[in-house]
Amino acid sequence: MASAASYTFLLILTFLSVSHIKVSEAQTTPPIVKGLSWTFYNSKCPKLESIIRTELKKIFDKDIGQAAGLLRLHFHDCFVQGCDGSVLLDGSASGPSEKDAPPNLTLRTEAFKIIEKLRSIVEKQCGRIVSCSDITAVAARDAVFLSGGPEYKVPLGRRDGLTFATREVTLQNLPSPTSNTTTILNSLATKNLNPTDVVALSGGHTIGISHCSSFTNRLYPTQDTVMDKTYGKNLKLTCPTSTTDNTTVLDIRSPNKFDNKYYVDLMNRQGLFTSDQDLYTDKRTKGIVTDFAVNQSLFFEKFIAAMLKMGQLNVLTGTQGEIRANCSVRNKDSKSFIASVAEDVVEGFLEM
Repeated sequence: MASAASYTFLLILTFLSVSHIKVSEAQTTPPIVKGLSWTFYNSKCPKLESIIRTELKKIFDKDIGQAAGLLRLHFHDCFVQGCDGSVLLDGSASGPSEKDAPPNLTLRTEAFKIIEKLRSIVEKQCGRIVSCSDITAVAARDAVFLSGGPEYKVPLGRRDGLTFATREVTLQNLPSPTSNTTTILNSLATKNLNPTDVVALSGGHTIGISHCSSFTNRLYPTQDTVMDKTYGKNLKLTCPTSTTDNTTVLDIRSPNKFDNKYYVDLMNRQGLFTSDQDLYTDKRTKGIVTDFAVNQSLFFEKFIAAMLKMGQLNVLTGTQGEIRANCSVRNKDSKSFIASVAEDVVEGFLEM
């Protein structure tokens, strides 16, 4: 009987010469949004990127798991209201923030702390001229590169938003791990991301961990028939009940390395989430999964293109927004901050 390794090898050989990525979806470097630039801080903070990378190297040397947290943070920021740092904002007495919405409760607390630490270090070196949203974008790029992924430049010049999205808007814009491919494709199509972009961005799951609650729907009351039986049996050891709160890795082959093994997992029916595995079940994306599984360079190329597109969603530039003095709160001299304080005071008075 063929081993799992030989099965994977044969599967790869079968598809090696076939490309399923449509010519119409072939992507070069996406156009840069007006207000962003490849050289935005060259004169104002020339050492910005080296400052961030040096600090992140220290952090990842101690805990490479933080790389996945920073990458997810950038995703969750951009998909909701655009890449404006709104996911970093704390809530107030007048209402919870994006950070408090269910999809964001699993974001690592350490990731928020790291972004604020980076902001503080950069400000000491350059003054308050670099936005939290730009720092988040650069940190995500370095999270990819320092965990073994591709190097790429990030256009900069984002400004920080003055507001955050409601719980409802956050839920609408962050498809859950239980979503099927149709739901995800439809959601991201509204952000001008095509199927190749979607499959490439999903490859971010090649690093990181997940809580049992995000995938126990595939184990209980009965195991998803699409899931490899042995893989499911091992997951049940980690999550012995449907309410267990343990964690497991997203990519069983190379959990701490940014590579294309996530797609090999999918081809072997070892994707963790429904949203992962269904990419190989759905005929619209199955071929793209295969292409990436057999060609890591192609995956890296398409991942970079998709990240650059995503990283420019509804950005604020020029005089829009602000440059926060603390990534978790709006500046005290901003109109939205003053208005929110007034609202909190009124609400507190009415509750007396």
